[in-house]
Amino acid sequence: MAKPLVVVESPAKAKTISKFLGSTFDVRASVGHVADLPSKGLAVDVENGFKPTYELTERGRQVVKDLKAALKDASELFLATDEDREGEAISWHLLENLKPKVPVKRMVFHEITAAAIDHAVNNPRGIDYGLVDAAETRRILDRLYGYEVSPVLWRRVNRGLSAGRVQSPSVRLIVQRERERIAFVSADYWDIELTTSTSPSFAATLVAVDGTRVATGRDFDANGRLAGGVVALDEASARSLATGLEQAEFTVRSVEEKPYRSSPRPPFMTSTLQQEGGRRLRLSSSQVMRVAQGLYENGYITYMRTDNNSLSEEAMTAVRAAVASEYGANFLTPQPRVYASKVKNAQEAHEAIRPTTPLRSPQQVRGELNSQELALYRLIWQRTLASQMADATGVTVSVRLGAVATDGRDGEFAASGTTITFPGYRQVYAAMATPQISDEGDDATSATEREALLPALATGDVVPVDSLEPEGHSTSPPARYTEASLVKRLEELGIGRPSTWASIIQTVQDRGYVWKKGQALVPTWTAFAVVGLLEQHFDDLVDYEFTARVETDLDAIAAGQRKKDEWLGEFYFGTRGPDGLTPAVDDGAMPGLKRLVEENLDHIDAAAINTFPLGQDSDGNEVVVKPGKFGPYVKRGEDTAGVPEDMAPDELTLDVALKLLAAPKSDEPIGELDGLPVFAKNGRFGPYVQWGTPDAPPPGFDKPKMSSLFATMSLDRITLADAEALLSLPRTLGHDPADGEPILANNGRYGPYVQKGKDYRSIDNEERLLTITLDEALALLAQPKVFRRGGQNMAAKGPLREFGTDPVSQRDVVAKDGRFGVYVTDGETNASIGRGDRIEAMTPERAYELLAIRREQVAAKGGPAKKSAAKRPTKKAPAKKAAAKKSAAKKSTS
Repeated sequence: MAKPLVVVESPAKAKTISKFLGSTFDVRASVGHVADLPSKGLAVDVENGFKPTYELTERGRQVVKDLKAALKDASELFLATDEDREGEAISWHLLENLKPKVPVKRMVFHEITAAAIDHAVNNPRGIDYGLVDAAETRRILDRLYGYEVSPVLWRRVNRGLSAGRVQSPSVRLIVQRERERIAFVSADYWDIELTTSTSPSFAATLVAVDGTRVATGRDFDANGRLAGGVVALDEASARSLATGLEQAEFTVRSVEEKPYRSSPRPPFMTSTLQQEGGRRLRLSSSQVMRVAQGLYENGYITYMRTDNNSLSEEAMTAVRAAVASEYGANFLTPQPRVYASKVKNAQEAHEAIRPTTPLRSPQQVRGELNSQELALYRLIWQRTLASQMADATGVTVSVRLGAVATDGRDGEFAASGTTITFPGYRQVYAAMATPQISDEGDDATSATEREALLPALATGDVVPVDSLEPEGHSTSPPARYTEASLVKRLEELGIGRPSTWASIIQTVQDRGYVWKKGQALVPTWTAFAVVGLLEQHFDDLVDYEFTARVETDLDAIAAGQRKKDEWLGEFYFGTRGPDGLTPAVDDGAMPGLKRLVEENLDHIDAAAINTFPLGQDSDGNEVVVKPGKFGPYVKRGEDTAGVPEDMAPDELTLDVALKLLAAPKSDEPIGELDGLPVFAKNGRFGPYVQWGTPDAPPPGFDKPKMSSLFATMSLDRITLADAEALLSLPRTLGHDPADGEPILANNGRYGPYVQKGKDYRSIDNEERLLTITLDEALALLAQPKVFRRGGQNMAAKGPLREFGTDPVSQRDVVAKDGRFGVYVTDGETNASIGRGDRIEAMTPERAYELLAIRREQVAAKGGPAKKSAAKRPTKKAPAKKAAAKKSAAKKSTS
């Protein structure tokens, strides 16, 4: 008997929907797009309405073949891909390639529940060709952008680079922030912290001297200049004032009470979910979206790509009922809270990201989700419930204390504390012990809202003082973007869409424009060159307002207000004036991508684009930094030196560059040993000496011998004798009299050691490697095995470092030394340390990120992504590679 064929995007979604539809439906997956533009060539006819030529993907060819076979026994076809531009385009491509002879219906839903699927089956619609046009315009636009601009970057900066409509403005934001950091001038200022001996004790900060406000960091501009009307204390002044106040009597000058009220944030949309996932769970934007995709496809949350933060009527009722049941009716707002989206160019097709109905608490789904999925689900659950809960209320008390120093100066101190009298929406976070990681997160408690108690004080009261501590501060440059803060900024500017941000951020890292230092996004010098070129010659293409306007135009195409081919013509050839020939000059006119490239290509000075001045040396010689094929380097005349790959642009000052230039050159030997040259070099993992060359290695070696410098050695002062001593390692000290095994002394990745077979013992300093005797080594080997890290001895199986509690698994994270090197672990997941990471300098956030990446890798390989791993389907073998080109038939506009 024929039955309906339902096509969704992913196998996971197909499996979940099959449970609701039962055996009367045949549910299959397209596995994403089945067709796309070819990987090479333009494949867009710019002279004939920008008609694209599509081809089936390697996977798509087999998918289409299988679906055609299934259609032979189908009664009707339901296209059930996501209800957004990309999902609509996938449905259209399926329709164009399957050419079904049975009725075709478009089936859409925002959550995967029995009720939602039943409603979607009974209320189908047709293909929305406005959405298809918008998706196709976006795809052609990106192809035109990359096809025309990327070759310019290849010729003027470096091969393999790429430009993109959203990618390039995103890199520009990161580069601009680094420029601000480079130009920033730090300023020093001091204040005094007073600690009382009251019960409870509290701290107060100096805020005024002789009635004039004491400067804080916000009173200095980026050039280190102080604003008027404030006084900046230096160290001497702060210390003398603190000394003069030690015997003074402090009295309360004022007490002010203000009511405190804090309201919950709206339910999550894509951008805020990515931001909070980054802040609280230390996940990258792409990781957040992958985990959310899995939760959606398995029926736990609603659709995760949305810029709407409203709840449906059904969801609102369920959420308010859950709040009343869990916390009591007094925790509910009298009327439902309705939130309006503040996103530029918001598309209101979907509601907010929330748990599916009927609602299930994190405790109810704990056994069904892995730790990463559960952590993200908990965030969504808390945010959704909190959005309909009452405000948190309390009282904030502000106190001013004052005293006169022995030198006559008057010092005034301020303190404040908040007492929460009713927790309101905070109760949902407190109940689940959610870590308050960020002071600026959407649900995190801010610095001004932390609950604190002050003793009962009245004006005129004498306050006993326990200590007065002068404290020095320095102003800080603007913080680099993290993935979360970059998403927030892109959202504010209206650049890109929620569905694109995660992939864009990953792309700029994969392309070598950006690397991560902890959570911060650091631009490379190549990014500086690319952004400089685009700003100087293609300013419109990286202009934030222009990029946002493109999104508005795509929305207009989706709504049928603009025609795809006409808009693409303006973008590519430029907007024409009333005569149809000359370029238009009004504010909304497009300059024309093709014209920009043709007019600018011959005027781009590659040398200037790739040169960044650092200053002049004492002789007036200019020192610059340049991106190179093998990494950035500094240059002074013909003198060059490589820049360490982990050095951020704002760290490369003139002094640092001069030190790099002063170091011995790797291509100039410092002497010879047994007739072979000895070099002193600086490598990825620090300075080292090398004996021989690849063409002429030392006797008995297949390649040059290398040895790292001791920590006490300097590359610019290394001598041939020092090099010979280093190259003597590993030293054979002799043989163990008991069994004849050789005893070695050597320097390793984690410090100096002696070795007998597979038995190792650490040595207290590197210099001792050159003098330790056989007897001393045997004595060390006779001692119990310990690790020495950071000056502390730890048991062999103990941790090298402790990082705290992982925000996803809620387990303690430590670093250990294993068979294949050092790794971080939470006892459930092990992750090797990453390229360029140093265990001594690693932050807890980086350790959590490595674990999150490892969990994804395990899940991607078919590992235990869920606790019920035994029930997971086996991973299918990949289809054989094949390619089939096909020109897409133009869809009917009737």
